[in-house]
Amino acid sequence: MTKPFDTPFDALADTPQEAMNLKLRAQMMDEIRRCIEARGWTQQEAARHLGVTQPRISDLCRGRLSLFSLDALVNMLAALGEKVELVIRAA
Repeated sequence: MTKPFDTPFDALADTPQEAMNLKLRAQMMDEIRRCIEARGWTQQEAARHLGVTQPRISDLCRGRLSLFSLDALVNMLAALGEKVELVIRAA
């Protein structure tokens, strides 16, 4: 009998560490998309404000997790004026 997964990220990842990384990147990408939509920006406008290319914004909007590092996403959130905090809790 196979063990059910707690999250889709657990199913996709080979290790708990990789699952956590995927989950964090997905949350950050969702927040960036939300900020772009809230401002009513086109992908071209978002790219200009974030200092990246329009295809990069397209990849973000399509949820291509593997193309984005945590560092890149933190930088984008900072460029949007968002505050990023790290909270660590016991498992």
